[in-house]
Amino acid sequence: MSNDMPEIETPRLRLRHFITEDFDDLFRLYTDAEVMKYLSPRNQEQTQASLHKHIQHWQQYNFGMWAVIHKDSGRMIGRCGLGFLDNTPEVELGYVFDKSYWRMGVGTEAATATIKYGFEQVRLNRIVAIAHPKNIASVRVIQKVGMKYEKNARFYNVDVVYYAINREAWHPN
Repeated sequence: MSNDMPEIETPRLRLRHFITEDFDDLFRLYTDAEVMKYLSPRNQEQTQASLHKHIQHWQQYNFGMWAVIHKDSGRMIGRCGLGFLDNTPEVELGYVFDKSYWRMGVGTEAATATIKYGFEQVRLNRIVAIAHPKNIASVRVIQKVGMKYEKNARFYNVDVVYYAINREAWHPN
């Protein structure tokens, strides 16, 4: 595993860098109305821009979004990783998963690995996460990885609940 392209293995998942060939998988996710219910659906140009941003972010900051590969099927089933929260210096956990893999704990599995990476490899002091209050599944993932509610806030023109965890409070399991 080369240092500039970190990958993470969990029991069921492989988190790897995005490559340009991931466009179709990402576009499939981004055009699924149910998957994108609490996010903004993206057209082809927006998906292309998003993919480019994911690849560039890693080169610039040594962290970013991973493509989440389900090891058994070899399919890309979502994205999960770290980015900067809209117009802030805060680092945010974000994820989107294919709905056929919902309620199986893959979100929590990927998010846990991402937080571990953020604290252990990137040496971040704090990671935040936001969710639409009605997006119960997402809020549950955020809580399961140990984040605590801090406030209601508004980001990306949406009213959200805002959670955070500091490195001192984080306990790898």
